[in-house]
Amino acid sequence: MKWLACFWATAAMALAQSGGALLSNQEALKIEQRTVQLMESTGLAVPGLARAGAPALEDARQSLANLQTAPQNAGNTFAFLGNARAFLAISDTVTKPYPFPEEGRRQFGEMRDAVDRLDSHFRALLDSKETQLRNPDRDNLKRYAEANEKLGAPSPQKPRVVFLGDSITDGWRLNEYYGSERDFVNRGIGGQITGEMLGRMKADVLDLKPRLMLVLAGINDLGRGIAVSTIENNLAMIADLAEAHHIEPMFASLLPVSDYHKDVNPQYARTAHLAPAKILEVNAWLKSYCDQRHYRYVDYYSAVVDQSGFMQADLADDGLHPNARGYRLMAPIALASIDSAARPEPKPTKAKDAKSNNKDAKSNNKKGGLREWLQKEHK
Repeated sequence: MKWLACFWATAAMALAQSGGALLSNQEALKIEQRTVQLMESTGLAVPGLARAGAPALEDARQSLANLQTAPQNAGNTFAFLGNARAFLAISDTVTKPYPFPEEGRRQFGEMRDAVDRLDSHFRALLDSKETQLRNPDRDNLKRYAEANEKLGAPSPQKPRVVFLGDSITDGWRLNEYYGSERDFVNRGIGGQITGEMLGRMKADVLDLKPRLMLVLAGINDLGRGIAVSTIENNLAMIADLAEAHHIEPMFASLLPVSDYHKDVNPQYARTAHLAPAKILEVNAWLKSYCDQRHYRYVDYYSAVVDQSGFMQADLADDGLHPNARGYRLMAPIALASIDSAARPEPKPTKAKDAKSNNKDAKSNNKKGGLREWLQKEHK
Protein backbone atom coordinates (compact mmCIF):
# COMPACT_ATOMS: atom_id res chain seq x y z
CA MET A 1 0.00 0.00 0.00
CA LYS A 2 2.97 2.29 -0.37
CA TRP A 3 1.33 3.66 -3.50
CA LEU A 4 -1.45 5.15 -1.34
CA ALA A 5 0.98 7.08 0.81
CA CYS A 6 2.80 8.29 -2.27
CA PHE A 7 -0.51 9.31 -3.83
CA TRP A 8 -1.51 11.38 -0.80
CA ALA A 9 1.86 13.11 -0.59
CA THR A 10 2.05 13.81 -4.32
CA ALA A 11 -1.54 15.05 -4.50
CA ALA A 12 -1.08 17.34 -1.52
CA MET A 13 2.09 18.84 -2.99
CA ALA A 14 0.55 19.28 -6.44
CA LEU A 15 -2.61 20.90 -5.12
CA ALA A 16 -0.66 23.23 -2.86
CA GLN A 17 1.60 24.32 -5.69
CA SER A 18 -1.34 24.88 -8.06
CA GLY A 19 -3.29 26.91 -5.52
CA GLY A 20 -5.89 24.13 -5.20
CA ALA A 21 -5.04 23.08 -1.66
CA LEU A 22 -8.40 24.34 -0.36
CA LEU A 23 -10.77 21.39 -0.06
CA SER A 24 -14.49 21.55 -0.56
CA ASN A 25 -16.64 21.04 2.53
CA GLN A 26 -17.46 17.49 1.49
CA GLU A 27 -13.84 16.61 0.73
CA ALA A 28 -12.55 18.04 4.02
CA LEU A 29 -15.19 16.25 6.09
CA LYS A 30 -14.46 12.97 4.34
CA ILE A 31 -10.77 13.17 5.25
CA GLU A 32 -11.53 14.29 8.82
CA GLN A 33 -13.97 11.43 9.34
CA ARG A 34 -11.43 8.96 7.95
CA THR A 35 -8.76 10.36 10.28
CA VAL A 36 -10.95 9.68 13.33
CA GLN A 37 -11.60 6.13 12.07
CA LEU A 38 -7.85 5.58 11.74
CA MET A 39 -7.23 6.91 15.24
CA GLU A 40 -9.76 4.41 16.57
CA SER A 41 -8.39 1.42 14.62
CA THR A 42 -4.70 2.07 15.35
CA GLY A 43 -5.54 2.55 19.02
CA LEU A 44 -6.83 -1.01 19.08
CA ALA A 45 -3.84 -2.38 17.16
CA VAL A 46 -1.20 -1.02 19.56
CA PRO A 47 -1.41 -2.07 23.23
CA GLY A 48 -1.58 0.97 25.49
CA LEU A 49 -2.30 3.45 22.69
CA ALA A 50 -6.06 3.35 23.16
CA ARG A 51 -5.71 4.48 26.77
CA ALA A 52 -2.87 6.95 26.22
CA GLY A 53 -4.48 8.50 23.15
CA ALA A 54 -8.06 8.54 24.50
CA PRO A 55 -8.11 12.29 25.38
CA ALA A 56 -6.79 13.28 21.95
CA LEU A 57 -9.26 10.97 20.22
CA GLU A 58 -12.21 12.33 22.20
CA ASP A 59 -11.20 15.92 21.47
CA ALA A 60 -10.85 15.04 17.78
CA ARG A 61 -14.38 13.62 17.78
CA GLN A 62 -15.69 16.84 19.30
CA SER A 63 -13.80 18.95 16.77
CA LEU A 64 -15.24 16.79 13.98
CA ALA A 65 -18.76 17.34 15.31
CA ASN A 66 -18.13 21.10 15.23
CA LEU A 67 -16.74 20.89 11.70
CA GLN A 68 -19.81 19.02 10.51
CA THR A 69 -21.93 22.07 11.30
CA ALA A 70 -19.29 24.66 10.30
CA PRO A 71 -16.83 23.00 7.90
CA GLN A 72 -15.05 26.20 6.86
CA ASN A 73 -14.35 27.30 10.41
CA ALA A 74 -10.59 27.81 10.69
CA GLY A 75 -10.58 27.51 14.49
CA ASN A 76 -12.31 24.11 14.43
CA THR A 77 -9.98 22.91 11.67
CA PHE A 78 -6.93 23.98 13.69
CA ALA A 79 -8.28 22.21 16.78
CA PHE A 80 -8.87 19.00 14.82
CA LEU A 81 -5.36 19.10 13.39
CA GLY A 82 -3.87 19.64 16.83
CA ASN A 83 -5.72 16.63 18.24
CA ALA A 84 -4.71 14.39 15.32
CA ARG A 85 -1.07 15.44 15.63
CA ALA A 86 -1.16 14.84 19.38
CA PHE A 87 -2.44 11.30 18.80
CA LEU A 88 0.35 10.62 16.30
CA ALA A 89 2.95 12.01 18.71
CA ILE A 90 1.64 9.73 21.47
CA SER A 91 1.72 6.76 19.10
CA ASP A 92 5.42 7.37 18.50
CA THR A 93 6.15 6.98 22.23
CA VAL A 94 4.17 3.77 22.73
CA THR A 95 5.99 0.47 22.24
CA LYS A 96 4.60 -1.40 19.27
CA PRO A 97 4.44 -5.20 19.06
CA TYR A 98 7.02 -7.08 16.98
CA PRO A 99 6.52 -7.96 14.29
CA PHE A 100 4.13 -5.07 13.69
CA PRO A 101 1.33 -6.00 11.28
CA GLU A 102 1.60 -4.53 7.78
CA GLU A 103 -2.01 -3.34 7.99
CA GLY A 104 -1.13 -1.33 11.10
CA ARG A 105 1.79 0.32 9.29
CA ARG A 106 -0.50 1.15 6.38
CA GLN A 107 -3.07 2.77 8.67
CA PHE A 108 -0.47 4.90 10.43
CA GLY A 109 0.92 5.97 7.05
CA GLU A 110 -2.55 6.84 5.78
CA MET A 111 -3.28 8.85 8.92
CA ARG A 112 -0.06 10.87 8.59
CA ASP A 113 -0.84 11.61 4.94
CA ALA A 114 -4.37 12.66 5.84
CA VAL A 115 -3.07 15.04 8.51
CA ASP A 116 -0.58 16.50 6.01
CA ARG A 117 -3.41 17.01 3.50
CA LEU A 118 -5.56 18.72 6.11
CA ASP A 119 -2.62 20.91 7.07
CA SER A 120 -2.39 22.12 3.44
CA HIS A 121 -6.15 22.68 3.48
CA PHE A 122 -5.90 24.68 6.71
CA ARG A 123 -3.19 26.95 5.32
CA ALA A 124 -5.22 27.49 2.15
CA LEU A 125 -8.27 28.24 4.28
CA LEU A 126 -6.36 30.95 6.14
CA ASP A 127 -5.16 32.40 2.82
CA SER A 128 -8.73 32.39 1.53
CA LYS A 129 -10.02 34.25 4.56
CA GLU A 130 -7.15 36.75 4.30
CA THR A 131 -8.09 37.34 0.66
CA GLN A 132 -11.70 37.93 1.65
CA LEU A 133 -10.64 40.49 4.25
CA ARG A 134 -8.50 42.32 1.68
CA ASN A 135 -11.08 42.05 -1.10
CA PRO A 136 -11.33 45.44 -2.85
CA ASP A 137 -15.00 44.71 -3.54
CA ARG A 138 -16.02 43.75 -0.02
CA ASP A 139 -19.73 44.32 -0.65
CA ASN A 140 -19.75 42.55 -4.04
CA LEU A 141 -20.90 45.56 -6.03
CA LYS A 142 -19.74 43.87 -9.24
CA ARG A 143 -22.44 41.20 -8.86
CA TYR A 144 -25.21 43.40 -10.28
CA ALA A 145 -23.15 46.18 -11.90
CA GLU A 146 -23.91 45.12 -15.48
CA ALA A 147 -27.55 44.32 -14.75
CA ASN A 148 -28.02 47.73 -13.12
CA GLU A 149 -26.66 49.50 -16.20
CA LYS A 150 -29.08 47.62 -18.47
CA LEU A 151 -32.12 48.04 -16.24
CA GLY A 152 -33.20 51.48 -17.38
CA ALA A 153 -35.55 53.94 -15.69
CA PRO A 154 -38.75 52.72 -14.03
CA SER A 155 -42.12 53.28 -15.69
CA PRO A 156 -44.71 55.47 -13.91
CA GLN A 157 -47.33 52.82 -14.75
CA LYS A 158 -45.40 50.00 -13.06
CA PRO A 159 -44.01 50.79 -9.60
CA ARG A 160 -40.52 49.34 -9.26
CA VAL A 161 -39.78 47.25 -6.19
CA VAL A 162 -36.24 46.21 -5.20
CA PHE A 163 -35.94 43.05 -3.10
CA LEU A 164 -32.76 43.52 -1.04
CA GLY A 165 -31.39 40.57 0.91
CA ASP A 166 -29.13 37.55 1.25
CA SER A 167 -29.35 34.01 -0.14
CA ILE A 168 -33.06 33.64 0.67
CA THR A 169 -33.76 36.58 -1.64
CA ASP A 170 -31.01 35.58 -4.07
CA GLY A 171 -32.63 32.18 -4.63
CA TRP A 172 -36.12 33.61 -5.13
CA ARG A 173 -36.96 33.61 -8.87
CA LEU A 174 -39.39 36.50 -8.71
CA ASN A 175 -40.65 36.16 -12.29
CA GLU A 176 -41.82 32.61 -11.59
CA TYR A 177 -44.01 33.80 -8.73
CA TYR A 178 -45.14 37.23 -9.93
CA GLY A 179 -44.81 37.17 -13.72
CA SER A 180 -42.75 39.39 -15.96
CA GLU A 181 -45.28 42.23 -16.07
CA ARG A 182 -44.21 43.36 -12.60
CA ASP A 183 -41.12 45.55 -12.20
CA PHE A 184 -39.71 43.47 -9.35
CA VAL A 185 -35.90 43.61 -9.14
CA ASN A 186 -33.97 40.95 -7.20
CA ARG A 187 -30.85 42.28 -5.50
CA GLY A 188 -30.11 39.45 -3.10
CA ILE A 189 -26.58 38.13 -2.60
CA GLY A 190 -25.98 34.86 -0.80
CA GLY A 191 -24.02 34.99 2.44
CA GLN A 192 -24.24 38.76 2.92
CA ILE A 193 -24.70 40.50 6.23
CA THR A 194 -26.56 43.77 6.82
CA GLY A 195 -23.35 45.83 6.79
CA GLU A 196 -22.55 44.63 3.26
CA MET A 197 -26.09 45.42 2.09
CA LEU A 198 -25.72 48.89 3.55
CA GLY A 199 -22.53 49.27 1.53
CA ARG A 200 -24.32 48.57 -1.75
CA MET A 201 -27.45 50.61 -1.09
CA LYS A 202 -26.55 53.31 -3.62
CA ALA A 203 -25.63 51.00 -6.49
CA ASP A 204 -28.26 48.31 -6.00
CA VAL A 205 -31.20 50.33 -4.65
CA LEU A 206 -31.00 54.14 -4.75
CA ASP A 207 -29.68 54.44 -8.32
CA LEU A 208 -32.47 52.15 -9.57
CA LYS A 209 -35.07 54.67 -8.36
CA PRO A 210 -37.64 52.17 -7.11
CA ARG A 211 -40.93 53.16 -5.53
CA LEU A 212 -40.50 50.52 -2.82
CA MET A 213 -37.71 48.48 -1.21
CA LEU A 214 -38.38 45.16 0.56
CA VAL A 215 -35.52 44.14 2.89
CA LEU A 216 -35.00 40.62 4.23
CA ALA A 217 -31.72 40.61 6.15
CA GLY A 218 -30.03 39.68 9.41
CA ILE A 219 -29.89 35.88 9.54
CA ASN A 220 -26.25 35.74 8.39
CA ASP A 221 -25.36 38.37 10.99
CA LEU A 222 -26.75 36.09 13.70
CA GLY A 223 -24.85 33.13 12.24
CA ARG A 224 -21.58 35.08 12.53
CA GLY A 225 -22.31 36.17 16.09
CA ILE A 226 -22.91 39.83 15.21
CA ALA A 227 -24.75 41.69 17.95
CA VAL A 228 -28.46 42.32 17.51
CA SER A 229 -27.85 46.02 18.18
CA THR A 230 -25.51 46.15 15.16
CA ILE A 231 -28.17 44.54 12.96
CA GLU A 232 -30.67 47.13 14.16
CA ASN A 233 -28.29 50.02 13.45
CA ASN A 234 -27.58 48.79 9.91
CA LEU A 235 -31.25 48.26 9.07
CA ALA A 236 -32.14 51.69 10.46
CA MET A 237 -29.48 53.31 8.26
CA ILE A 238 -30.77 51.40 5.24
CA ALA A 239 -34.24 52.79 5.97
CA ASP A 240 -32.95 56.35 6.42
CA LEU A 241 -31.10 56.23 3.10
CA ALA A 242 -34.20 54.95 1.32
CA GLU A 243 -36.47 57.61 2.80
CA ALA A 244 -34.00 60.38 1.98
CA HIS A 245 -34.32 59.32 -1.68
CA HIS A 246 -38.13 59.06 -1.60
CA ILE A 247 -38.14 55.27 -1.53
CA GLU A 248 -40.56 53.60 0.84
CA PRO A 249 -38.82 50.88 2.88
CA MET A 250 -40.55 47.68 3.94
CA PHE A 251 -38.96 45.12 6.24
CA ALA A 252 -39.61 41.38 6.24
CA SER A 253 -39.34 39.22 9.32
CA LEU A 254 -36.51 36.74 9.59
CA LEU A 255 -37.59 33.19 8.88
CA PRO A 256 -37.37 30.48 11.54
CA VAL A 257 -34.85 27.66 11.15
CA SER A 258 -34.96 23.98 12.04
CA ASP A 259 -32.87 20.87 12.68
CA TYR A 260 -35.32 18.54 10.97
CA HIS A 261 -32.92 17.65 8.13
CA LYS A 262 -29.71 17.13 10.09
CA ASP A 263 -29.81 13.39 9.38
CA VAL A 264 -29.42 14.20 5.69
CA ASN A 265 -26.46 16.48 6.38
CA PRO A 266 -25.01 17.41 9.80
CA GLN A 267 -24.62 21.00 8.53
CA TYR A 268 -28.42 21.24 8.52
CA ALA A 269 -28.46 21.34 12.33
CA ARG A 270 -29.23 25.06 12.22
CA THR A 271 -30.23 25.98 15.76
CA ALA A 272 -26.69 25.47 17.09
CA HIS A 273 -25.61 28.68 15.33
CA LEU A 274 -28.96 30.37 14.74
CA ALA A 275 -30.72 30.48 18.08
CA PRO A 276 -34.52 30.74 17.67
CA ALA A 277 -34.60 33.21 20.58
CA LYS A 278 -32.29 35.60 18.68
CA ILE A 279 -34.47 35.38 15.58
CA LEU A 280 -37.51 36.30 17.69
CA GLU A 281 -35.56 39.18 19.23
CA VAL A 282 -34.72 40.66 15.82
CA ASN A 283 -38.29 40.20 14.61
CA ALA A 284 -39.72 41.88 17.69
CA TRP A 285 -37.48 44.89 17.10
CA LEU A 286 -38.35 44.98 13.39
CA LYS A 287 -42.08 45.01 14.09
CA SER A 288 -41.72 47.71 16.73
CA TYR A 289 -39.48 49.79 14.46
CA CYS A 290 -41.91 49.50 11.55
CA ASP A 291 -44.83 50.52 13.78
CA GLN A 292 -42.87 53.50 15.06
CA ARG A 293 -41.79 54.68 11.58
CA HIS A 294 -45.03 53.69 9.82
CA TYR A 295 -43.29 51.15 7.57
CA ARG A 296 -44.93 47.96 6.42
CA TYR A 297 -43.79 44.87 8.31
CA VAL A 298 -43.95 41.80 6.07
CA ASP A 299 -44.54 38.86 8.40
CA TYR A 300 -43.26 35.69 6.75
CA TYR A 301 -42.40 34.15 10.12
CA SER A 302 -45.98 33.52 11.26
CA ALA A 303 -46.84 31.78 7.98
CA VAL A 304 -43.95 29.29 7.97
CA VAL A 305 -43.32 28.51 11.66
CA ASP A 306 -44.61 25.31 13.27
CA GLN A 307 -45.89 24.69 16.78
CA SER A 308 -42.35 24.02 18.05
CA GLY A 309 -41.05 27.38 16.82
CA PHE A 310 -39.13 25.91 13.88
CA MET A 311 -39.44 26.23 10.13
CA GLN A 312 -42.04 23.73 8.93
CA ALA A 313 -40.13 20.67 7.75
CA ASP A 314 -41.61 20.61 4.25
CA LEU A 315 -40.87 24.29 3.53
CA ALA A 316 -37.05 24.14 3.64
CA ASP A 317 -35.00 21.11 2.62
CA ASP A 318 -31.98 22.29 4.61
CA GLY A 319 -33.71 23.89 7.60
CA LEU A 320 -32.83 27.42 6.43
CA HIS A 321 -33.55 28.26 2.78
CA PRO A 322 -37.16 28.03 1.58
CA ASN A 323 -37.89 25.52 -1.14
CA ALA A 324 -40.51 26.11 -3.85
CA ARG A 325 -43.30 25.35 -1.39
CA GLY A 326 -41.86 27.87 1.07
CA TYR A 327 -41.63 30.62 -1.54
CA ARG A 328 -45.23 29.87 -2.56
CA LEU A 329 -46.32 30.76 0.96
CA MET A 330 -44.15 33.88 1.12
CA ALA A 331 -45.05 35.31 -2.30
CA PRO A 332 -48.64 36.44 -1.60
CA ILE A 333 -47.63 37.90 1.78
CA ALA A 334 -45.05 40.12 0.11
CA LEU A 335 -47.41 41.01 -2.74
CA ALA A 336 -50.19 42.11 -0.40
CA SER A 337 -47.86 44.57 1.34
CA ILE A 338 -46.41 45.80 -1.95
CA ASP A 339 -49.82 46.41 -3.51
CA SER A 340 -51.00 48.17 -0.38
CA ALA A 341 -47.98 50.45 -0.37
CA ALA A 342 -48.08 51.14 -4.10
CA ARG A 343 -51.78 51.99 -4.13
CA PRO A 344 -52.26 55.77 -4.60
CA GLU A 345 -53.85 57.78 -1.82
CA PRO A 346 -57.62 58.24 -2.39
CA LYS A 347 -58.58 61.68 -3.67
CA PRO A 348 -61.07 63.67 -1.55
CA THR A 349 -64.64 63.48 -2.77
CA LYS A 350 -66.57 66.49 -4.06
CA ALA A 351 -68.69 66.54 -0.92
CA LYS A 352 -65.57 66.67 1.22
CA ASP A 353 -64.11 69.39 -1.02
CA ALA A 354 -67.27 71.51 -0.73
CA LYS A 355 -67.36 71.06 3.02
CA SER A 356 -63.72 72.05 3.25
CA ASN A 357 -64.29 75.12 1.06
CA ASN A 358 -67.26 76.24 3.16
CA LYS A 359 -65.21 75.85 6.29
CA ASP A 360 -62.39 77.93 4.81
CA ALA A 361 -64.86 80.61 3.68
CA LYS A 362 -66.39 80.88 7.13
CA SER A 363 -62.96 81.15 8.63
CA ASN A 364 -62.04 83.92 6.20
CA ASN A 365 -65.28 85.79 6.93
CA LYS A 366 -64.59 85.62 10.63
CA LYS A 367 -61.10 86.91 10.10
CA GLY A 368 -62.41 89.66 7.79
CA GLY A 369 -65.11 90.74 10.27
CA LEU A 370 -62.63 91.01 13.11
CA ARG A 371 -60.27 93.03 10.93
CA GLU A 372 -63.06 95.46 9.99
CA TRP A 373 -64.12 95.90 13.63
CA LEU A 374 -60.55 96.65 14.70
CA GLN A 375 -60.18 99.24 11.93
CA LYS A 376 -63.37 101.00 13.04
CA GLU A 377 -62.36 101.05 16.69
CA HIS A 378 -59.00 102.63 15.91
CA LYS A 379 -60.34 105.42 13.67
